Amino acid sequence: MPENNNSLPPDYFNEFYSHRSDPWNFESSPYELSKYKATLAALPRAEYQNVFEIGCSIGVLTQMLAPKCKKLLAVEPADVPLEKAKERLKSKPNVSFQKMFVPQDFPEDQFDLILLSEVGYFLSWEDLKKLADLMTNHLQPGGQLLLVHWTPVVPEFPLTGDQVHNYFMDLSLQKQHLKHLLHQRKEKFRLDLFEKM
Repeated sequence: MPENNNSLPPDYFNEFYSHRSDPWNFESSPYELSKYKATLAALPRAEYQNVFEIGCSIGVLTQMLAPKCKKLLAVEPADVPLEKAKERLKSKPNVSFQKMFVPQDFPEDQFDLILLSEVGYFLSWEDLKKLADLMTNHLQPGGQLLLVHWTPVVPEFPLTGDQVHNYFMDLSLQKQHLKHLLHQRKEKFRLDLFEKM
């Protein structure tokens, strides 16, 4: 199981991206491509009015998501990937970017879709619970929350993908404002879609 009990700080990501502009191979990995396709296919609506993507990195998924969004806010705590994402999406006026480190930073808007992809396991339990409250409070009634995470254990990450998803499953089972709509499990990632009741 993971050995780190604290959320990974922005400096971790700045350092990580300082050596390579695409350290996780978002642009070329077959794993990433299959995950992106599954992510988009899991969204039941043709269009969303106001979308919040947490942890956009270099904007590969953001670019794929943008056509389904009337308005899309994508955030990232590290400077290098954020600038690359801005450059990638510069011709998309419906997409805006901000430097944010959740849950310490969070927008004031209400959203009909929040996407948390490959981010939750970077957080401590305390920060994940804070983020869950913020996301739920900033979802419109009927708004959807899509979680997608790598499931193999990474010792330096505070949580696993399964721990992140199971926390939200527990909230749903306890009728804590979330209804579970969809579950998919592939070889190395897990996807769960929830809707605010």
